[in-house]
Amino acid sequence: MLETLTERLSRVVKTLRGEARLTDANIQDALREVRLALLEADVALPVVRTFVNDLREKAIGAEVVGSLTPGQALIGVVARELTALMGGTAEPLDFATQPPAVLLLAGLQGAGKTTTAAKLARLIAAQRKKVLLVSTDVYRPAAIEQLQTLAAQVGVDFHPSSTEQKPVDIANAALDWARRHYHDVLIVDTAGRLAIDDAMMREITELHAAVRPIETLFVVDAMQGQDAVNTARAFRDALPLTGVILTKLDGDARGGAALSVRQVTGAPIKFAGVSEKIDGIEVFHPERMASRILGMGDVLTLIEDAHKTVDVERAKKLAKKVKSGKGFDLDDFKSQIEQMRKMGGLAALVDKLPAEIARAAQGATLDERRVARLEGIINSMTPQERVKPELLKASRKRRIAAGAGVSVQEVNQLLNQFEQTQKMMKMVAKGPQKMMRGLRHLLPGR
Repeated sequence: MLETLTERLSRVVKTLRGEARLTDANIQDALREVRLALLEADVALPVVRTFVNDLREKAIGAEVVGSLTPGQALIGVVARELTALMGGTAEPLDFATQPPAVLLLAGLQGAGKTTTAAKLARLIAAQRKKVLLVSTDVYRPAAIEQLQTLAAQVGVDFHPSSTEQKPVDIANAALDWARRHYHDVLIVDTAGRLAIDDAMMREITELHAAVRPIETLFVVDAMQGQDAVNTARAFRDALPLTGVILTKLDGDARGGAALSVRQVTGAPIKFAGVSEKIDGIEVFHPERMASRILGMGDVLTLIEDAHKTVDVERAKKLAKKVKSGKGFDLDDFKSQIEQMRKMGGLAALVDKLPAEIARAAQGATLDERRVARLEGIINSMTPQERVKPELLKASRKRRIAAGAGVSVQEVNQLLNQFEQTQKMMKMVAKGPQKMMRGLRHLLPGR
């Protein structure tokens, strides 16, 4: 997502020449590029107008200091304004109430509310809070069973309900159960509709009045574009929204919802769904998203992902091998593949890299199926073969290829890639200059 917007805004840097300050004359073309980029990204027209006007006011007269070019100076202003447009700073969930703290999820059908409810439950449970999930969706077939399955998957409690019950009765029963069983948080998943209608809005307002949630979270599909604005406005008028959750931010959406929904609802974007996996949700940081939109990457989130998923003991052992410059084997190579997959895979990693580095990596083979095949090939080897890949002659390669369901050529490609990585590890041990010269060999497919 956001690739077109990133490409458009990156051109802004190239439109200005070396001048001492930014003026209305020398930024006119650049602002036009910004306007077109936002419109192409499906940002709501009123939001675009306000943003460009604010940008012009802040940019005109801004000094071009140090070694910055005027284009880079303008990008700095754009980054600050994009951050402000999306809310300024990350806002955590509010649990400052007598337990249980009730979280009410609202939105259209298909926005991903049920999956998001489970993802949120998992995040909150990780904070050592006792979470209860309940579904008041008595209209969609198997909605209640879906949430029950997801609750078991993430390891939180689920309050049963049935399609014969009224949504308000379900919510009240769940709230009473949560109080009596000392739950810290109750997450209420509500029914959606294919479009906004009066019956839906009456039901959601009745639910809100019954459970009095401390957080009323509007779940919106990032791929909706302009439609998200109309939906957001309707829910804002019906409910006192306290936050927004953007889903499917990993899809092919143009990004308009992310930039429009904050201003339309007046509520901060608190979370972003970044994959279909149960752990595919992130705290939304406006400044980091602005950085990604402008092609500067999101290295902080990448580091946080690494801290959460990397096996510290394995990392220490690998660091010791790297330092000595020897002993790096195919088991270590497989371990690195596993760690990368835990962080969302190659595509997720590349998405958080600065644009220039990401473009270089796009030339590599970023096929997740190929990564799975690499693991399969290594799993087909004996422990001795993993430690001593030089043992792998023609007959052994044929056996491994048959076991992994791949061709001998793919086994050879893996061994070549491992060899390049092994050389890289030796370069790391010898110093940074040799390491940088060998860095390009780490990109698969090169």
